[in-house]
Amino acid sequence: MTAFFPSFLISVLLLFQEQGVNGVPPQLRGVQCRTRPTDLLFIVDSSRSVRPNEFEQVKVFLSKVIESLDVGPNATRVGVINYASAVKNELSLKTHRTKASLLQAVRKIEPLSTGTMTGLAIQFAINRAFSEVEGARVRSPEINKVAIVVTDGRPQDGVKDVSARARALGIEIFAIGVGRVDMHTLRQMASPPLDEHVDYVESYSVIEKLTKKFQEAFCAVSDLCATGDHDCQQICVSTGASYTCACKEGFTLNTDGKTCSACSGGGATDLVFLIDGSKSVRPENFELVKRFINQIVDSLDVSDRNAHVGLVQYSSSVRQEFPLGQYKNKQDIKAAVRRMSYMEKGTMTGQALKFLVDSSFAISSGARPGVPKVAIVFTDGRSQDYINDAAKKAKELGYKMFAVGVGNAVEDELKEIASDPVGEHYFYTADFRTINQIGKKLQSKICVEEDPCECEAIVKFQTKVDNLIKALTRKHIL
Repeated sequence: MTAFFPSFLISVLLLFQEQGVNGVPPQLRGVQCRTRPTDLLFIVDSSRSVRPNEFEQVKVFLSKVIESLDVGPNATRVGVINYASAVKNELSLKTHRTKASLLQAVRKIEPLSTGTMTGLAIQFAINRAFSEVEGARVRSPEINKVAIVVTDGRPQDGVKDVSARARALGIEIFAIGVGRVDMHTLRQMASPPLDEHVDYVESYSVIEKLTKKFQEAFCAVSDLCATGDHDCQQICVSTGASYTCACKEGFTLNTDGKTCSACSGGGATDLVFLIDGSKSVRPENFELVKRFINQIVDSLDVSDRNAHVGLVQYSSSVRQEFPLGQYKNKQDIKAAVRRMSYMEKGTMTGQALKFLVDSSFAISSGARPGVPKVAIVFTDGRSQDYINDAAKKAKELGYKMFAVGVGNAVEDELKEIASDPVGEHYFYTADFRTINQIGKKLQSKICVEEDPCECEAIVKFQTKVDNLIKALTRKHIL
């Protein structure tokens, strides 16, 4: 017992340290950015000196650079030239409009394994790859033209003059050399200043270390809140090159500094959704129900010590979609809700309530001892079985029961399910399209607030125990 209060105090102090003042994390978010609109061309050497496994490492490097870009017709367009003795236009600037398809195409590129005609490849870039026919945009100050040349040897043709022509046309050239590359050739190709545009790595196995440099090279600081390049759940506050997150009135910023909770100061909660998947709901309305669930999830502070969420769907039978505690954050919970398939049969609400009592809040199903239990029961019609006994049992066990009815739901059944005071625990709407309004009401009601009197009583009790132990210790010493 003596260890309880010190550990309790430490937990409180750690909580304040994590949350900072007024819910703002102690450290602001780092600088992030968007990439400038760019026509970007990779010119990749696949001559016979580049072994197949080394060429795979080049493709990994390309992919990692691409992953950091804003790929799109109005953002960054990416092309790839593969060269050896000849030049192959693998990917035109106009071909791939999404990052996913672009990355997939890069994975399919195969080496040519012949000579090393680097000058020919740069000439091809000028004449064809950077042409409007192949998807390049008209030259302007707003659009960057960039070529990244990757090579591991001495070219069999000249690069000086053709590189100068490319630079004169506004093409910024980065030259990456690998292994036994000729450094003089790299300097002839690259744009000034050379120390920013020439890179060398000892082998293809470490070419990935250049990824960060190119991610930063294409970075353009902008208003991340305006562009949507942030992960704030509710409100984004721009702070120059960075941003912080904030919440709407009535919500509190969670310790992750991004998401918001309506349960300000609330303790741990085990929350289970009991969702009607009967055929009367219909597929399009079932999608609205899933949005309703995720609307509630958005208001929770999901974490190991705060809210845990479980989901059960019922129709003629009962199916546990996921138990309490399976998912540790709201993003994973919401993804699992979206994946839930529609059962589309009868309406056995009583059977579902019995499952809730017998299984959903059992320790074997992830429920935590001593943690308040909350259930949200959703139905759109009359139950085909008896609900009274299971509903009564749930409330006797201390579960906080909310009943939500839509369409043909029976008011008496909703009241039978709901906790006291019944008027605050059951809701009804005739139209599935308005259940989001019920969701807003539920967001504030499901919070289980800590009783400050209970906390004060614990402190007083702990003080008495400490004093008693000290008195007994002194008596024993004497």
